[in-house]
Amino acid sequence: MHIEFRHLRTIKAIHEAGGLARAADQLNITQSALSHQIKGLEEQAGVELFVRRSKPMKLSPAGQRLLRLAEQVLPQVEALSAEFEGLRKGVSGRMHIAIECHACFEWLFPVLEAFRKSWPDVDVDIRPGLAFDALPALLKEEVDLVVSSDPEDLPGVTFTELFDYNPVFVAASSHPLAQKPFVEAEDFRGQTLITYPVERSRLDVFSQLLTPAKVEPAAVRQVELTAVILLLVASNRGVAVLPDWVVREVKYNSDYVTRPLTRDGITRRLYAATREADIEKGYVTELIALARREAVKLQRA
Repeated sequence: MHIEFRHLRTIKAIHEAGGLARAADQLNITQSALSHQIKGLEEQAGVELFVRRSKPMKLSPAGQRLLRLAEQVLPQVEALSAEFEGLRKGVSGRMHIAIECHACFEWLFPVLEAFRKSWPDVDVDIRPGLAFDALPALLKEEVDLVVSSDPEDLPGVTFTELFDYNPVFVAASSHPLAQKPFVEAEDFRGQTLITYPVERSRLDVFSQLLTPAKVEPAAVRQVELTAVILLLVASNRGVAVLPDWVVREVKYNSDYVTRPLTRDGITRRLYAATREADIEKGYVTELIALARREAVKLQRA
């Protein structure tokens, strides 16, 4: 038996209208065409779908069974159609984000809260890109946007600038290095460096300062949470290097000092990596715009 969506719509329309004439008007077809459709469907089924000579027109037990199917399937088809229409118009979709920057969680959450209110039909999720290869995942459409400070020349991928930031040295106010106007690679010799649990190549303090200078701290202690890193630093258990937006509050706290890395400071840039085919989608451009605005707010704080 071959059942089409139009057959389900027909059964539902006749049941709701109570007659062929009104159902034909609802379906925008002639009564003759509707009668022919019913006849063909009953021939396929091998049973009558309507109780003949009843007013209003009633469904037979077999027709009732088909009606239940229509009431189950048609709403799902309509929901899927609405979803596809939203995708075509760019008002719904998926935004799964991978972050190659451990400290970025704190900056990104306010962005996603504002995004949620503007784009409620976009499915948002965050995956820590430090646990997998985020850019290959972007190409495979496993994620839709990657926050990264290391742009690559990849076919089909666009890196959009988000904002610049400065990695900042953080120490307790009683630490000997607190007396210096800036710190250099050599200053880390003999120090316990407290970092996020990330491989060295993805930590600014190593990639931009220590590794090029071939300097190794006395110890590296890995800590998951920013608040705990700052707690340990204030307790003189070690020193840290964090993005300037992370230390915006502690730089006014007498327990800490913040200093630039090197005399001229080090500047890094964050990017949003997206597939070229997605960059014109409304919710993608909106998320990037919100991320830039949030960064400006944090750096002015």
